[in-house]
Amino acid sequence: MKKMKSNQLTKLKLPDAPGIYIFRDVRKRPLYIGRATSLRNRVRSYFRADVIEGRGPRIVDMVTKSRTVTWETCDSILETILLEAELIKKYQPYYNIDERDDKSSLYVVITDEPWPRVFLARARDLDQQIKNDTLIKDKKLPFKMKKKFGPFPDSTLIKEALKILRRLFPFRDKKANDPRHEAFYQAIGQSPDRLLRDYGGDKEIARQNYLETIRYLILFFQGRKGSLEAQLKRQMKAYAKELRFEEADQAKKLLYALDHINDIALIKREAASIQFNNKKQFRMEAYDISHLGGSENVGAMVVSINGQPTPAEYRKFKISRNKNDDIAGLTEILSRRLNHSEWPYPDMIIVDGNKTHAKRAEEVLMSRRINIPVVAVTKDEHHKAETLVGSPDITKRYRREVIQLNAEAHRFTIKYHRARRGTIIPS
Repeated sequence: MKKMKSNQLTKLKLPDAPGIYIFRDVRKRPLYIGRATSLRNRVRSYFRADVIEGRGPRIVDMVTKSRTVTWETCDSILETILLEAELIKKYQPYYNIDERDDKSSLYVVITDEPWPRVFLARARDLDQQIKNDTLIKDKKLPFKMKKKFGPFPDSTLIKEALKILRRLFPFRDKKANDPRHEAFYQAIGQSPDRLLRDYGGDKEIARQNYLETIRYLILFFQGRKGSLEAQLKRQMKAYAKELRFEEADQAKKLLYALDHINDIALIKREAASIQFNNKKQFRMEAYDISHLGGSENVGAMVVSINGQPTPAEYRKFKISRNKNDDIAGLTEILSRRLNHSEWPYPDMIIVDGNKTHAKRAEEVLMSRRINIPVVAVTKDEHHKAETLVGSPDITKRYRREVIQLNAEAHRFTIKYHRARRGTIIPS
């Protein structure tokens, strides 16, 4: 089965325009969905000779399995951000899901209230919902959720996007029930309370018009810009026919704004993101277990970034059960590490042991739909690295770094174990 090659891109005629690209396997199933300011340049970057340094072995694996690329152009970066999230949620591509830190990702929430609010919420907070979709975290102002969009891993980007959308579709935010907070947005024309003035204080008419604004916003988040524009055109004609010229003018202005979205800030942010990704920090994590006949059972994680040990990222683990079982200990510390959604995922995981240890680490990752290469370091009778178990390409390319970080993990874990055997210190 032949893998996709760079010369195929010429035949695809990718445009130099913003949009969404989808790497697909031999059965046309999405492997990875991404966004780009220039589809042509971004997709070409996956076929450069230095792609493994720029993107890491996981993306190299994805490109190797790809057979074609499809795409969809967008009119703005704002639309690519929203469409990317919508398509990832719909198709759940393997190489998107495993790279995403779901617990710390942000969702855009639209509340189910007489005057809905729109704001960002962390995935881990949404997980705390009770049966009627009321967030228990917001004890003072509980709410029911009408819609949510995301997840959006890049918090800065989606925050900037919401600022742009609020200018197009003035909405109430999370703190809208605070009169002082809402007064500020009234002053800059980004609060729906202006509708009360426009309709002579008739709250119900004003509310219905606000709900219409929220429906427009939902259509935009769903990537249905064409449907939104069609509705606005019909609405504009209906207002004009009823001699409601002010409302017709508002619809006309919104149509114009949709065609001329000012997302310069998003373009700058996207460019910075591309630059960062092309200089990706390659993170390796190594794990080791230490105990004395099953007593004072501890583990540790050490980290290197771009081949340099990073002690500030090292972590210690007091294993819950004192038992002479390295596999159980590895399972526990790796599971606990993955529970820390605030820690960035590594590009490679190193474990001390053999094929069995590597397989267990892979099983822990697979149970969470995470795809990270695992390398096991097997030792000789003198506790010197003898064999590396893992992908031949990776073990050959990173042999020296793997052995060095494995030795560092052993040193750090032994130090922690000895400290506990002497003066017991908190983990």
